Amino acid sequence: MMAGVVEVFRGRLALACVAAVVGLAGAAGCASSLPLPPPGSVDADQFLFQRGMESLAEEHWLQARQYFERLVDTYPQSQYRADAKLGIGDAFFGEDRVDSNILAANEYREFLTFFPVHPKADYAQFRLAMSHARQVLAPQRDQTATREALREVERFIANYPNSSLMPEVQTLRRDLRDRLGDAEYRVGALQARMNNAPGAMLRFQYILDNYPDYTRMDRVYFQIGELFYRAAQNDVALEWYQKVVTEYPESEHLEEVQKRIAEIKAGTR
Repeated sequence: MMAGVVEVFRGRLALACVAAVVGLAGAAGCASSLPLPPPGSVDADQFLFQRGMESLAEEHWLQARQYFERLVDTYPQSQYRADAKLGIGDAFFGEDRVDSNILAANEYREFLTFFPVHPKADYAQFRLAMSHARQVLAPQRDQTATREALREVERFIANYPNSSLMPEVQTLRRDLRDRLGDAEYRVGALQARMNNAPGAMLRFQYILDNYPDYTRMDRVYFQIGELFYRAAQNDVALEWYQKVVTEYPESEHLEEVQKRIAEIKAGTR
């Protein structure tokens, strides 16, 4: 299905260029206006690749894509074909729109399919994950894109453990897992406000089990402590409050937690 989207996009792009040529002869941006090598030139593929890379560096995304696509389509045996295919993905990625990120992901996925052992395969996998990460929605909305991005990140970690990109990938992984943790926390906090303690506890327990590296775990501890506090299970509540004090001394909930601890220890609640 994604390949069909690409073909539709390219078909519309080609029609737009034809219209521009007919209506505005020599208009910039269409393939007909690109400087091309002389017919039969021995280094035509190199010419196209170099021009594509120059356009990419200058952030002329459409022009770069046209050079790379011309190379890929015309010179299937070229030594530059793999890098040109990657360049198409980078040109879509550079535009950073909803549609272009989808198309970039498709190009990177195709690159990995056709060139799985290429030296830049780790780069393509990272960019594939980033293309999905750019489509992530706010925690209160659907997290399908977040999970897809995380799957691609986990695939990177499994396939390229020695990549120089690993620090960036690990940072992305933490951010994505935090986003999923945030989504669960929001629902749990809402359930807690609605006095649905079992529903809230299910969400908080899910975070504890599935996202133990959640960087905002102090608020989960605090919410669990509050649930037990309201249920008059002071000893259990005290354990969770103490975890906030011990593990998160800079927590935004610290003052309230210390107040609760003092009340429990004084027996004044």
